[in-house]
Amino acid sequence: EKEEEEEEEERVLVSEHSWRPCPTARRRLRGCLEWVKRQLFRVGEDWYFLFILGVLMATISFTMDIIVARLYAAHTWLYREIGDIGVLKYLSWTLYPTALAAFSTGFSQSITPHSGGSGIPELKTILMGVVLEDYLAIQNFGAKVVGLTCTLVCGSTVFLGKVGPYVHISAMAAAYLGKMRTTVTREYENKFKQHEMLVAAQAVGVATVFGAPISGVLFSIEVMSPHFAVRDYWRGFFAATCGAFMFRLLAVFNSEQGKAAWAGETIAAVFKSDLKIDFPFDLLETFFFVILGTICGIVACAYLFCQRWMMVAVKKNWLTAKLLATDKPVYTVLVVLLLASVTFPPGLGQFMASRLTMKEYLVSLFDNRTWGELALNASGVAKPGGLWQEWDHPSATIYGTLTFFLLMKFWMLILATTLPMPAGYFMPIFIYGAAIGRLVGEVVALLFPRGLHSEGPPRPIIPAGYALAGAAAFSGSVTHAVSTALLVCEATGHLGHVLPTVLAVLVANAIAQKNQPSFYDAGIIVKKLPYLPPIRSRHIASYRVVVEEFMERRVVALAKGDGFQEVLVALDASADTEYPVVESTGSPVLVGTVSRSQLLTFLQSHEHPQAPQGEKVAAVGTLGDDCAIEPIMLQFSPWTSLHQAYHLFQLLKLQRVFVTRSGELVGAV
Repeated sequence: EKEEEEEEEERVLVSEHSWRPCPTARRRLRGCLEWVKRQLFRVGEDWYFLFILGVLMATISFTMDIIVARLYAAHTWLYREIGDIGVLKYLSWTLYPTALAAFSTGFSQSITPHSGGSGIPELKTILMGVVLEDYLAIQNFGAKVVGLTCTLVCGSTVFLGKVGPYVHISAMAAAYLGKMRTTVTREYENKFKQHEMLVAAQAVGVATVFGAPISGVLFSIEVMSPHFAVRDYWRGFFAATCGAFMFRLLAVFNSEQGKAAWAGETIAAVFKSDLKIDFPFDLLETFFFVILGTICGIVACAYLFCQRWMMVAVKKNWLTAKLLATDKPVYTVLVVLLLASVTFPPGLGQFMASRLTMKEYLVSLFDNRTWGELALNASGVAKPGGLWQEWDHPSATIYGTLTFFLLMKFWMLILATTLPMPAGYFMPIFIYGAAIGRLVGEVVALLFPRGLHSEGPPRPIIPAGYALAGAAAFSGSVTHAVSTALLVCEATGHLGHVLPTVLAVLVANAIAQKNQPSFYDAGIIVKKLPYLPPIRSRHIASYRVVVEEFMERRVVALAKGDGFQEVLVALDASADTEYPVVESTGSPVLVGTVSRSQLLTFLQSHEHPQAPQGEKVAAVGTLGDDCAIEPIMLQFSPWTSLHQAYHLFQLLKLQRVFVTRSGELVGAV
């Protein structure tokens, strides 16, 4: 037996040290690979994961668009081929989006309840330092992607978009890539690195939807976070540029844009417009752009108020509250069936261009021609193929159809925001603003057919420029963002109207921000998420308010010498995640904090003083001896001003800060 063991050991040694060819070459190759690895990671591994994030999200976005286009084309084919039987046409128009919306709600809600809505209110809360459990879990990824695809296939019937949920999808992908990064680099999970990846993910989400990297980064900064680090800006811009470039590159190979690419146009705008740039607008037209911004601001205030009221009313009504609590797909079916019935083309839908898709809505509204002149021209009406003809009904002028569209879509969009399925709300308000601008532009062109100057060569009004400004102004005022002015320029590739567009956006934002919270802040308010609200008052008296006037004076604190009974009373008195620790009851000098989990461990490892004699868990100890007390990094004085405290909470993403006077604990904020 010993001889057999020795022979087996010799065989193992021979196999381990077996000869391999070219040992020197292999050693040099291994050294070269190690050198390449060191050189690649000298710039930091973050950039590679940001590149992967941008390319991945662009590919997913493009794939979703292709699937949505194919499924929507199938619906259009079914509606066209079914004939002139009214009942069958109605059923084909209504049941297709109703079934898809019901599947979207049921599938996404069955996997996770966090998949409904846009997801941006929850992301804003997370970026403020609040931990929302399982919201960025990878299992939500599939639910959101499938649910959002089904929602988009419903098209303009439901009138919902893609931006918000796709930002959430991008954030989930970034969180997962962050975990992969820690595995590859074998480092500990860093909260600051996680925050940087999430910030970049928001920019990628917007940029890959519109193919607009610059405005994607700026929009994510304005909407998602009040303070933004410059290093996050560069990371976000790099990832967004990679994503937008990949999205535009994939669009070149799309069947619709492939011919244009081979003709020499290698990069095409997402919403292509053919606006004249020789003389885009007259200086006197700025007055009408200011009026347009005012109209958009007032309508945005009304929309935000009604939308917030509707969200609360749906939760308070016993029938809708019961359906949303137990039978969400049933509620979705009822709402989508109503919306589809209203948009049925032979019915009311013929007065609101309901046969157009969401993209066709924008392309038609950004049309370079003046619809009023085309409607008067018999040859223009006879010419087929123009999307603008969907807006020109024989019994109603284009002004009537645009006005009816705005009136109907106002309440329909508000009702659609209550649906518990993955859906974005930016694209609908973008289109709605473009319709407002188009109506104003057509009216101005009707009043001044030769332009604002009666003498000299005619300089006609371009209604499409008003549509661009209206889209940016209304969407910017609803979301409290100014970067929408740049977004319309990047998405359409037109810069001629950038100055009046910025002017309209500023006017609309001034009105909306003064009177209503933004759309996403309203979602936080309705959902009662933990969030730091903005200080709306800028009166000089608010700068004299100090912490002592609004701090919480009754704070559950523990002393270093406290034992089992005192810790038990403190845990029963409040559900805080951490408790302040003072030197002693007689000397309340703040020395640090202790977490709730450590206090629970302290109770489990010690016996109650009045417990029956028996098997002892541990000797009776004190808090200061058996618990790790974390030092206090920041504390307020009672005379710290309200605005100082507010900015520190925002900048450092704090949840609770203790207030001390001469080192002694007196309260908390």
